[in-house]
Amino acid sequence: MDQAQQLRNIIKAGAASQNRPLARIITVTSGKGGVGKSNTAINLAIQFKKMGQRVIILDADFGLANIEIMFGTVPKHNLCDLIYQGKNIREIITWGPMEVGFISGGSGIAGLSNLSRDYLTYIVQNLAELDAIADIIIVDTGAGISDAVLEFLVASGEILLVTTPEPTSITDSYSLLKALHRHPRFSSEFCQIKVIANKVKSQEEAQSLYGKLNAVVSRYLKLPITYLGAVPRDTELSKSVMQQVPVAIQAPKAKSAVAFESIAEILMNKEVSKDVKKRGMAAFFSHIVTGKKINS
Repeated sequence: MDQAQQLRNIIKAGAASQNRPLARIITVTSGKGGVGKSNTAINLAIQFKKMGQRVIILDADFGLANIEIMFGTVPKHNLCDLIYQGKNIREIITWGPMEVGFISGGSGIAGLSNLSRDYLTYIVQNLAELDAIADIIIVDTGAGISDAVLEFLVASGEILLVTTPEPTSITDSYSLLKALHRHPRFSSEFCQIKVIANKVKSQEEAQSLYGKLNAVVSRYLKLPITYLGAVPRDTELSKSVMQQVPVAIQAPKAKSAVAFESIAEILMNKEVSKDVKKRGMAAFFSHIVTGKKINS
């Protein structure tokens, strides 16, 4: 029995025994650094929490620790401690503002495909517990088109692509989508890609940005993407970053905070939510480990 089949059996057995719901996994990414990706992940998490959702952020930007810096707290453990040190899932969750949890990725997940079945069983069973702890899991990837980033995106059913009006940001966003589209395991049928225009001066600039990106993506990739919303340039957001407090908490009436609230409301809209297939964390992680699609 190959590794993928073993994990498939583990996931099915766990789901049947626990009769557990599956968390909604939203992956936030960008074609380049400095466009506000981690800020977007954090402030959407806060807005989801205000709506009564239980939220955990997985900081998959390995080695940079952006989430913990913006939360102003240092985790005692990370994902590597679960994988290699025998910690359980609850021990590696750090609770930030408004009881939004986050899991630090640590130094990465290289070598997981070589772990024994017992190790993989332990890891997958622990990650499956996240479905009982959180309604929404936000995965904050690294920026760019590294293999690690693409592995997370290929495993995702819902991707939020953060970009800005800078020509380099639009170009890098296209390059990321091009790399994702060419990935042998990517399927647009099972993945929704939604664009957030960040650091814009106006709604017109945001629409123009999306129009430019969508035009080249539609022409050369034939890849469906949708416009999700815009976040304006905002001095209050810059202040909140410096003070390590999410703007959605520090200045909830600020232009950027209101924009994040609007985007979160769109994502939580019943008509939108019902079209999102909830895979759960175990299936998401298993897809990455085995390099094969694992259905829960």
